[in-house]
Amino acid sequence: LLQFFCFGHSCPLSNMETPPSKAMEDSKTKKEELAEAIMAHRFHPSVIGPETWEGYMFSDLEIRIKESTDLYGAVLWPSAMVLCHFLETNQDKFNLTDKNVIELGAGTGLITIVASLLGAKVTSTDLPEVLGNLQYNVIRNTKDRCKYVPLVGLILSSGVKRLSSVFPRATHCFDYILAADVVYAHPYLDELMDTFDHLCQENTQILWAMRFRLDPENSFVDRFRQRFHLEELYDLPSLSIKLYRAWRRKTQGPMTKERLLPELFN
Repeated sequence: LLQFFCFGHSCPLSNMETPPSKAMEDSKTKKEELAEAIMAHRFHPSVIGPETWEGYMFSDLEIRIKESTDLYGAVLWPSAMVLCHFLETNQDKFNLTDKNVIELGAGTGLITIVASLLGAKVTSTDLPEVLGNLQYNVIRNTKDRCKYVPLVGLILSSGVKRLSSVFPRATHCFDYILAADVVYAHPYLDELMDTFDHLCQENTQILWAMRFRLDPENSFVDRFRQRFHLEELYDLPSLSIKLYRAWRRKTQGPMTKERLLPELFN
């Protein structure tokens, strides 16, 4: 065992450790390469036909997505591609085969489609105005391709009682909750939080891709941390997107007004 000591002169870092600036540079390069790899899943049709669509390649299959530009939720945002890329490239740690999965705010359906192609039993949900386009995309891209036919059309409306009637916790146990770009300046953030809280049971994992735009996103994350553990999986500055894994904190079930404000109910 040889030990080297330097006296009077500084030792060159090249043989000892990576300089902080070089490490930061390498990290930035890797993140940029990852962002490029994610965006490379998208392609444009070589021939323009009567129907416009956007093309994506996942699981070695071509996926055609029809968007509706007049509806915010019916446009495919990069966060969905980030989550799809993660699911496809991390099957060793997050294997969706035969797993019960629900997607919140499915939008154009890309995540639902990719999760179904990876073998999951998927329930795809969103608000009423985007369900028609969502169902069209899901059927178009999963028919005769998937082990399980995705379920589309269950609407998550406001109110915990409504959630309990549609998704009773005793019979609806999800292994994964998937979500991408569900937090923005819309009037349903409280309902979204209640939905996460109701559906996420002890063994449920949440995979959530989020593009940071305005203050509501940050405040939602702060509130989210009160109920769930949050682990950052991806940070992609060039896309302004982060991908999180979350799971329920050790509590005695979903949050209620009585538990959040006990002094008002005693």
